[in-house]
Amino acid sequence: MTYDGLIVGLGNPGPKYARTRHNFGFLLADRLVAHWASEPGASCEARGVRSKAEVWDVSENYGARRWLVVKPQTFMNLSGQSVGELCRKNGVTPERVLVLHDELDLPLGTARFKFSGGLAGHNGLKSVAAHLGTRDFARLRLGIGRPEGPEAMADYVLKGFLPAEWEQVGQVLDAAVTAVLQYCREGLDAATARLHAR
Repeated sequence: MTYDGLIVGLGNPGPKYARTRHNFGFLLADRLVAHWASEPGASCEARGVRSKAEVWDVSENYGARRWLVVKPQTFMNLSGQSVGELCRKNGVTPERVLVLHDELDLPLGTARFKFSGGLAGHNGLKSVAAHLGTRDFARLRLGIGRPEGPEAMADYVLKGFLPAEWEQVGQVLDAAVTAVLQYCREGLDAATARLHAR
């Protein structure tokens, strides 16, 4: 079976981390899975945990497009293990990988596509790049902003969103779902132009 690509949500497994800033990628992957599970003409079947990851087999537009949605379950700094393995097993090249992740350099409420380039110190991205052997893959960066005080970055990203922030989180997740669907239908350039024009 051939796939159009992998869509990878980054995060840490377990209830302790479920609603933290570092799990923004997991939150978006969950939204996408829920969308495809209920969309007419689409299907979304869980493969269960394989290769240390939760994996869903997605079919869009009555089978015209097929994707694997992946949530690595190896903790953030080892995320690339399952991504690399799934790409090799399914014949998916790095440029057909889209990674969904939290981004310190963007304010909360912002989502931006990016292809290749720097990894901004993100351990999940570093692991994916190491296991793919390249930085040439697409990312959807979900802004979390930086702490206002002297708080350590590691502590900040592993904290939950504040109650007052959840409305913004929901809004950006809705916009990001639309952006990923456009990416799947029209490709990265068209989806980028639409998202960045918002």
